[in-house]
Amino acid sequence: MNFQRGRGHEEPEINLIPMIDVLLVILIFLMTTTSYAKFSELQINLPQAAGEETALQTNQIEVAVDASQHYAINSVATPFRNIDGLAQAMRKAAGSQPDPTIIINADAKATHQSVINIMEAARLAGYGRITFTTSQK
Repeated sequence: MNFQRGRGHEEPEINLIPMIDVLLVILIFLMTTTSYAKFSELQINLPQAAGEETALQTNQIEVAVDASQHYAINSVATPFRNIDGLAQAMRKAAGSQPDPTIIINADAKATHQSVINIMEAARLAGYGRITFTTSQK
């Protein structure tokens, strides 16, 4: 016997609005906390300079580094053991010059760290004037 004949059968209803609200809050949280920068995928075009050559000054020290991190000071190969050793080699190359200009000749494929090593060695040696060489196209 069916005693509930007159009653309509109600189907359960799923309310989607609270679920959408929760998903939007999660989406906003992920968008604000996620970093989308990928430094390993940056395409960097190094700048080129066009200018006139300056006259050769006497109080200059040329420090060169190639892609395999071989250093040379005033065209003399200098082994790199540490930054202090490179600073000592710069002092020796400067001789009695009071404040020489350090000219960094870095290969285009030289690592950034090798250039920083030269700059740090110049700072340790007490030389504050540093410049970089560029090539024209």
